[in-house]
Amino acid sequence: MITLKICLKGGLLINPITNLEKITDIYIKDGIIVFIGENNLLDDYEIIDVTSKWVVPGFIDLHVHLRDPGYDYKETIESGSLAAAKGGFTTICAMPNTKPVIDNAELVNYVAKKSNNGVNVLPIGAITKNLDGLELTNIKSMIDSGICAISDDGKTVMNSSLMKQALIQASQFNLPIFAHTEDMNLIGGVINEGQTSIATNLPALGREAEEIIIARDMILAKYSNAHIHICHVSTKGSTELIQFAKNWGVNITAETAPHYFSLDDSLLLDLNPNKKMNPPLRSKDDVLAIRQALKNGTIDCIATDHAPHSISEKSMPIESAPFGVVGLETSFSISYTYLVKSGILTPMELIKKMSANPANIINIDKGNIDIGKIADITILDVNKKYKINATDFVSKSQNTPFNDLEVYGIIEKTLVNGNVIYENSTCCN
Repeated sequence: MITLKICLKGGLLINPITNLEKITDIYIKDGIIVFIGENNLLDDYEIIDVTSKWVVPGFIDLHVHLRDPGYDYKETIESGSLAAAKGGFTTICAMPNTKPVIDNAELVNYVAKKSNNGVNVLPIGAITKNLDGLELTNIKSMIDSGICAISDDGKTVMNSSLMKQALIQASQFNLPIFAHTEDMNLIGGVINEGQTSIATNLPALGREAEEIIIARDMILAKYSNAHIHICHVSTKGSTELIQFAKNWGVNITAETAPHYFSLDDSLLLDLNPNKKMNPPLRSKDDVLAIRQALKNGTIDCIATDHAPHSISEKSMPIESAPFGVVGLETSFSISYTYLVKSGILTPMELIKKMSANPANIINIDKGNIDIGKIADITILDVNKKYKINATDFVSKSQNTPFNDLEVYGIIEKTLVNGNVIYENSTCCN
């Protein structure tokens, strides 16, 4: 058996769990970190020079749509994993709204068995059978097969009694529920309710649809002693409710996506379907509130809500085009450019929201570069800038709202279990 020994030499290690930010060397043997620091005795290691680069825990995305099974013309587990690796992600969580829905142990096993090209793919099981909101799934059997959470993402469990039952069961297994927060009685719009919807005469989606369900779910979680995780937070009111819930003692965490802290609904005056997602882009005031909530810790992590669609689907008029944008390959560069370059977050704070915090939410031993830990590592060059070009994506889909945007932050290498599964082969200026 060949022993794999590598040394990441001279990079800036940023590790939120140990609060370490230091230029140092990292020694990896057979996928495990064995030493951090200078050690001339460890001279039989392959040297990878990472001078002037950031060395950070591999990113973890709690919210990805891989479309497999059933919609493999949009994405597959394999293509989504390639996109994740290119984006610096070493672990991604696959939402269950596939066809058929991932609502039983057999389909959980299907996802797990297809996850074999490096990136850790953790299935999320459905809360209700077929996402119908009528009958709970067999949560225990899906846990035994390896789910990391349960969610009916794409739909809300509108029956409060059923949602409470799900929360009680999930709490018994220390399993988080990922809540899609949208009152299904208030849907039917296309873009955010505001000046742009008035100017374009497009059907509107109000903030109240999101905020009503957040309020309900935090109350249910309070009285169920359960962990509720709020998906894709997009409004100022949502951040205020989540902060209240935390102060109230609710076991609540929250995520947002890069488009919610970088773009606003005024950009939809061009009626570009690639800027249509659910929740929709909100107002400038909402964008500022999301940034503040990231800064003060109300929002715990950044997820992509990677939602691929074919070019033909996203070429339809905005009224009929599907909701959703891809995000795995642009998440770090958008986050770094809009949050760190602007002074909203420190480098340590950003890396924590993309690695350690997501790991903690789903109770996995990752997001930590320390001795004895698995070497899931991302190497970054934050001094390089490039222009986002959707045709360069390795995802099967190109529906990004960020095409042609100039950003900072290149993923140089992605390592899983000490193996380099992605290496940037281009030089960007």
